[in-house]
This record gives sequence, structure tokens and C-alpha cells, in this order.
Amino acid sequence: MPFESDAMLQFYHYTFQTFHIALILFNVLGWIPRPTARLNLITLVATGLSWTVLGAFYGLGYCPLTDWHYGVLERLGRYNLPVSYIAFLIEEIWSIRIATATADWITGTTYALALLASVLRNIKIRQTLP
Repeated sequence: MPFESDAMLQFYHYTFQTFHIALILFNVLGWIPRPTARLNLITLVATGLSWTVLGAFYGLGYCPLTDWHYGVLERLGRYNLPVSYIAFLIEEIWSIRIATATADWITGTTYALALLASVLRNIKIRQTLP
């Protein structure tokens, strides 16, 4: 990665963290406002495809954002990072390391509920169009 000063690596870290958290929140809640419901469904499908299609090559649940972010963190000297980005966030925020299975359950359940809500919301919006 070019410009690998500690300051740039910290910038990359906070940029990845901000974008990744924003995407997670959008995936979970973006179906609620009518103007973002369609884009939310698109990002949820893209997330699911990343986890499954890319996951077939890199491991189930693969996320390029996590991969790139962890590459930056390793250059900053952080190792033994949790496999799950949700587990990473929980550890970062509350200093608690949760089991991978627990993180996967939280992630999968939240994703499934968000996807169901997004599909239903988009169907409802489509039915109310003239």
C-alpha cells in the first residue's frame, strides 16, 4: 500500500471503520425510509453474494472490506484479529472477545431479518405505485 506512514495507516483504519459501520447500519436500517429501500435491498443482496459467492473462494462469510481493513490493522501491528468484523467491533467497543459462533449467529440473524424486512418493504412500495 503506498504512503504507509503510521498517520496514513491510521487514516485508512478510521476510513474503513467509518465506512464499514455505516454500511452495516444501512444494511440493517436502510429499508425503513422509502427513498432508500431499493438501494438497501441492493446492498443486502451484494453483501449476501459476497458472503456466499466470494466466500466459495475465500471462505464462507468473506467480506472484502474486512479483509482490506485487517490488512491495514496488521500493518499497524494488530494481530490475532477475530474472523468476524462484528466480533472485532464488539471487542473494540466493549473490550469483550466473543466466540466466532456467537458473532456469526448475531450477524446471520440480523442479516436475515434485515433482508426479510427489506424484501417486504420493497414489495409494499411496489404495490402502492400507480
